[in-house]
Amino acid sequence: MSDMAGDVAGDAASLQRQLAELRETVAGLGARLRTFEDQVAISQLVARYGPAVDSGSATAAAELWAEDGVFEVPPYAVWTGHDEIAGMVDGAGHQGLIMNGCAHVLTAPLVKVDGDEARAWNYALNIRWDAERDRFWIARASANSWWLRREPAGWRVAHRVNRGLDGSPEPRALFEASTQPFRAGSQPA
Repeated sequence: MSDMAGDVAGDAASLQRQLAELRETVAGLGARLRTFEDQVAISQLVARYGPAVDSGSATAAAELWAEDGVFEVPPYAVWTGHDEIAGMVDGAGHQGLIMNGCAHVLTAPLVKVDGDEARAWNYALNIRWDAERDRFWIARASANSWWLRREPAGWRVAHRVNRGLDGSPEPRALFEASTQPFRAGSQPA
């Protein structure tokens, strides 16, 4: 009888270990799935920028940013908050670009998530139509660095820096940060 009791106790201990391993596995998969979902959501947020600004949808473009979000495009301007970002889209300069044929084409971003904060890096091309030559041309290629945060409505841009790839060190420095580990709390340089 004691052999049987020992077998039952051994089986119970084995089941407990298996259950603990299963819980650990499920928790790990859940964390990986959340990170994957965050990366996809951020990639979709970045992908919405070009169509929003090229369609002249000022509100849609501005709502990609947090209410206090910053969009920095040296040497042109720095816009802070929804009103200024929407004003950029509605402004004469941007409207002139899109009325003459322009595409803001962003590459797929490299995304790093840490909790409710994230960083992303990508290229942006400003492609313009030249009616006289019947062709498109690349007017600007730039490095982009994004600081994002999770808000109740989802991921939003806290700060985006767009620097022209003109050979100066600043755009390269934006990309250099993508090669380093990311931890929440990093701030724009």
